[in-house]
Amino acid sequence: MSVPQLRMESTKGQIGITTIQPVQEIEQQPADLEIQQQKTDLSIETTPGKLTIDQSQARADMDLKPISKRIEEFAQKGYSDWLDGLARMAQQGDELMKIENGGQPIADQAKENGEDPMLEFNIGFVPSPFSVKTNYEPAKVNIDWQVNKPIIEARINKPLHSYKPGEVHIDMKQWPSLRVDVAGQEIDQIK
Repeated sequence: MSVPQLRMESTKGQIGITTIQPVQEIEQQPADLEIQQQKTDLSIETTPGKLTIDQSQARADMDLKPISKRIEEFAQKGYSDWLDGLARMAQQGDELMKIENGGQPIADQAKENGEDPMLEFNIGFVPSPFSVKTNYEPAKVNIDWQVNKPIIEARINKPLHSYKPGEVHIDMKQWPSLRVDVAGQEIDQIK
């Protein structure tokens, strides 16, 4: 007796997966920045120094006087000499008035009026020491400044972002199958 033989042939199912990777792009633009720096306001005020030299005393010591000073001195000298002359004449008048008291008032007065007085001389410095007077007022400097703060304007730019999501496709690459044969006869194919 012959036993029928079954032959089975199967094919496994295969799944096919196709993946498209996601794409993400991020671009960050730098911020727009504007900076304005104004100049510092600076003001300088200077009062110049002042040097005063008074040499009028030194010039007077060297007999280089202005005419107004000479007129004044001559007037004072004339007035002083006039007073001295009055006093001398009054004194001599008193001496003559009292001639009876003795002595030689007329001869003494003639000698006194006829001779110049003896002049005295001493060592002198022309001009006299410290006759030139100086005065100095130093300069004054006033510095004022105003610092101006910078003007800063910043605009932030948003990032540019693009995103393309990925994709996954699943399909049957190979369908499963089962084939059964009985001793060379094909029965049915099962799918």
